[in-house]
Amino acid sequence: MAIGVLSLLGMQLVDSAFIARLGTRPLAAQSFTFPLSFLIIGFQVGMGIAIAALISRALGAGEKQRARRLGSLVLWVGGLVIAVLTIVLWIVHEPIFTRLGAGPRSLALIRSYWAPQLLAAWLGALLYFGYSLFRAHGNTRLPGKLMVATSVINLALDPLLIFGVGPWHGLGLPGAAWATALAFASGLMVLSWRLQGTGWLARRGLITEARQSLRDFMGIAGPAMISQLMPPLAQMLAISIVASLGEASVAAWGLASRLETLSLMVVLALTMSLPPWLGRCYGGGDWQRIESLMRLAVRVVIVWQLGLGLLMTLGAPWVALVLSGSPEVRGDLAILIRFLLPSYALLGVCMIVVSAGNALGWPLKAMLMSGARLFICYLPCLWLGTQLGGIHGLAMGAAGGNVLAGILAWRVYRMTRNRDRATAGKTT
Repeated sequence: MAIGVLSLLGMQLVDSAFIARLGTRPLAAQSFTFPLSFLIIGFQVGMGIAIAALISRALGAGEKQRARRLGSLVLWVGGLVIAVLTIVLWIVHEPIFTRLGAGPRSLALIRSYWAPQLLAAWLGALLYFGYSLFRAHGNTRLPGKLMVATSVINLALDPLLIFGVGPWHGLGLPGAAWATALAFASGLMVLSWRLQGTGWLARRGLITEARQSLRDFMGIAGPAMISQLMPPLAQMLAISIVASLGEASVAAWGLASRLETLSLMVVLALTMSLPPWLGRCYGGGDWQRIESLMRLAVRVVIVWQLGLGLLMTLGAPWVALVLSGSPEVRGDLAILIRFLLPSYALLGVCMIVVSAGNALGWPLKAMLMSGARLFICYLPCLWLGTQLGGIHGLAMGAAGGNVLAGILAWRVYRMTRNRDRATAGKTT
């Protein structure tokens, strides 16, 4: 999964790197779309968490038929929900981007890019639901391979569709979205073909299962989706704060956001692969195994992120040079890299605890931790830093918010773990 996440997030960073060659304005226009793109991802990840948790629990309890019905339900319902969401986001996109600070020329660029980007988001969501189904059954190899394959297809199509070939001048900014859509469509065809021979889907009893499982599903998916929707909302507020520093800072912030997700590849892989394991252990009451898995995950995250953060800090000017052609954007991006990358060690701890909470029966507390991370730790520090020190203050504020969030999340996890173990011991 780490290899697959690396390739998938690398695909997003490659898009931004190619778009940066078009100029600062197209890159800033794409950066304005990130919060709404993350909004769609929030819905799909929240539903994916519920899929993995419910199906893994059903398998852990030996309820294979129920697991099949749940698999079929989530593919149908998930696809419909994301389709409706993308249509709504197209209808209301202009006033939203205006409120975020996009000017008339940026809006014109966004308008041409947003429709194919929404199509790509819907195809990506369908693909993600399929990945969740495979992960719930313990198969992480196929999702990882397909993530690599789709990223390679996107990498091949990006320069052709953005810049063109020969006498054809390409599509410019919309070309990046069309490349992503075609890559996801290719992966979806392969995934559909592989699902046919698994026996993981059911055709009968879906309506009855939907009625019986709706409460359990929403009990996990509801808080999980709210947790995942908080980051897009926070990103909207963050973009409005960064926009006060100028277009170059917005462009640099957009590149830093892409770099953030790429640098968190191990953490994201663990948030995908860890919950099914934890769900099975939780279903079987194996708290010792849960504790071992959590400690191992946190150690891996801290060591990996601190090591990567140090390397990226030392190489910040060269990384910024590769990602942007504008000297002003490069300077701001190098500052953001130096401060933000090391802080992702504590941000990763917070992400692990939140994902574990959904599998261990306390999704509401996981949701509250997500809210505290963003609206108590991150955004206030971001705003205060920007007011006091411009781009340097912005970077230091964001890093400080990540550190506070990690410390808070681990303390909450330890308290909740001790309480749940004591309750389980009294029950037995």
